[in-house]
Amino acid sequence: MSDKNGSFEPRIVAFLCRWCSYAGADLAGVSRMQYPPNVIPMRVNCSGRVDAGAVMKALEKGADAVLIGGCHPGDCHYVSGNYKTRRRIILLKRALSEVGIDPRRVHLEWISASEGGKFQKTITSYVDLIRSLGPSPVGLAKGQDSGSEETEKVAVGVADAE
Repeated sequence: MSDKNGSFEPRIVAFLCRWCSYAGADLAGVSRMQYPPNVIPMRVNCSGRVDAGAVMKALEKGADAVLIGGCHPGDCHYVSGNYKTRRRIILLKRALSEVGIDPRRVHLEWISASEGGKFQKTITSYVDLIRSLGPSPVGLAKGQDSGSEETEKVAVGVADAE
């Protein structure tokens, strides 16, 4: 997405575990912590439910990056969901690298419900990183202009795909 000055503003889809990361995002919000509005939060029951297909669909639908937030290892409400997520993300980043997509466009972070400050810092630094990388090559390869879709349409497209 571009602002009125034409500078690039990334669209980031964030799959957030309902028990920890989403609650951490909520804490950041109710605490009025400031962070960039570039992230589209999508609540999932567990980070272990986020597979490579959902991440790729987000990128195909116009997201410049994907953030997955989960419970800290050992604290998963579904016992091993975050361990599955960690393995999937390692493999997904290898695959992205093999096809020429910067693996930093996918990021995994452990954020608990009490870590609103960590959520804020993670979002701020990740938006800065993706801003420095520029628009996603996936969207550019599909002929999408970085400002052609509204961020809500990206989230709707990913949600419809699941």
